[in-house]
Amino acid sequence: MDDGAHNRGHRRLQSQLGSCIGVMLYDPVAKVAGLLHFMLPESSLDRDKAIHRPSMFADTGIPLLIKSACELGASKSRSLIMATGGAQMLDHQGTFNIGHRNQLAMRKVFWKAGIIVQKEEIGGTSSRTVRIDVASGRVLLRTSGGVEQDMLFNSKKIGAGDGFQHTYRR
Repeated sequence: MDDGAHNRGHRRLQSQLGSCIGVMLYDPVAKVAGLLHFMLPESSLDRDKAIHRPSMFADTGIPLLIKSACELGASKSRSLIMATGGAQMLDHQGTFNIGHRNQLAMRKVFWKAGIIVQKEEIGGTSSRTVRIDVASGRVLLRTSGGVEQDMLFNSKKIGAGDGFQHTYRR
């Protein structure tokens, strides 16, 4: 879903992330995948934008991602969640800590929803590109200047523009 629009024809979802966080949701039974790219932790920072662009914020975008995936047949209990991004970009002194604040807000929303994030690759100072394959749920991650790596859902948890969200069913 990109600000409210569904499209079932895509096979891969992709996003480039700095301090923003990308949340990938995948239901292996329903073959539903979703990608949320949120920029800021809380919608209270800009109520007008939160109304018009809820995917821009963790506290409004994550519930929308879950709702959209469930509308396409995903089950909250079966859904696997990964997150990446949250880098310390253009704020090397840590004045704003947007990446860290985004991570904390994301964890709070999932905790309240009773959902466990299976894997995180968050923090650092490098941008990342993430891709998720809708059919398989395979998530590929590339850190700036690095090689693309497979983020497997069954491995251990790691890591300490505009917001948009995509949710697709194969």
